[in-house]
Amino acid sequence: MTTRKHFIRTLIAILVASLASHATAARDVTATEANQAPVLEAAGKVELPGYEGDFDHFEVDLKGNRLFLAAEDHNTLEVFDLKSLQHLKTIEGLETPHGLRYLPDVNKLVVTQTGSDGETKVIDGTSYKIVGSFKHTKGADSMAYDATRKRLYVVAGGRDMKQTSTWLAEIDPYTGKNYGEIKFDTDKIEAMAIEERGDKIFVNVTGKKEIAVVDKNTRKVITTWHVETKGDNAPLAFDESTHRLFVITRNPGTLIVLNADTGASVAEFKAPERCDQVIFDKTAKHVYALGGDGHIGVFLEKDADHIEALQTITTAPGAKTGILVPELHKMFVAASPGDTKATAAVLVYNVK
Repeated sequence: MTTRKHFIRTLIAILVASLASHATAARDVTATEANQAPVLEAAGKVELPGYEGDFDHFEVDLKGNRLFLAAEDHNTLEVFDLKSLQHLKTIEGLETPHGLRYLPDVNKLVVTQTGSDGETKVIDGTSYKIVGSFKHTKGADSMAYDATRKRLYVVAGGRDMKQTSTWLAEIDPYTGKNYGEIKFDTDKIEAMAIEERGDKIFVNVTGKKEIAVVDKNTRKVITTWHVETKGDNAPLAFDESTHRLFVITRNPGTLIVLNADTGASVAEFKAPERCDQVIFDKTAKHVYALGGDGHIGVFLEKDADHIEALQTITTAPGAKTGILVPELHKMFVAASPGDTKATAAVLVYNVK
């Protein structure tokens, strides 16, 4: 009997100690989460009443202290003071503008659009007038720039132009010369990522749930990787130092991390819904997934094979596109009214 009582007392002591240990651990986790400062700190906004529909992408002119925003459903470009967010100018004469690339050495802005002529436009940075256009397959949307070779890659055709095929055009942004186009047998291509120290372009072939790997020199598809997802692979970011691709899918919102050498899946996380842009911060090794559901998912790349979900930042309905400006330690986010009918706005965040 004594032995049995001793056993019961010992068992109770172990259980109490175990419960206390778990409680302490729970308190530690809670304390850690509570003390974890947000990596994005709200630092202001400017509202744009009267705007309807969606915004698309941003671009910056650091020397001229300007922030450009494509108001795609408003058929304008909006220009803001980069530091004060004061609205400076509305540029008209465009039809559904999407991607922007500012060329500081010539003070010109290149704009893709899916207008009636389907051409990419060139805007003078002083007069804000359209001074040129680039010819390619009609209906330009997504854009990426290869700084190493000074080449612009433009996605044209596809669903918006009621075409069953999509093209990727390689263009000289200074002269407008079209070096050639690659045809994809799908009506939807979204974002791209370009190697700076290599010869590959990664193309999100949304219509086929694939990523195509293109050789810059030959403009040919080297290989394709199927993206295992129920949703649509859309935004794309790249860490060239670790050779990792960050792919966001919509409906459901998911972040898929891929090996950029093999296409193999490295990790997968839940991400905000209706995400239209994913941004990789080279300095902090953060991945920002901007969701139209009013949240930014923040993920940390510890190394090539270890990524973790870090934080979820509350933003605003429709806040699904943005730009990171490392030189200012700021991120600008466009809140589109869209279906929510919320007030259009540009939000600014300090990046910690």
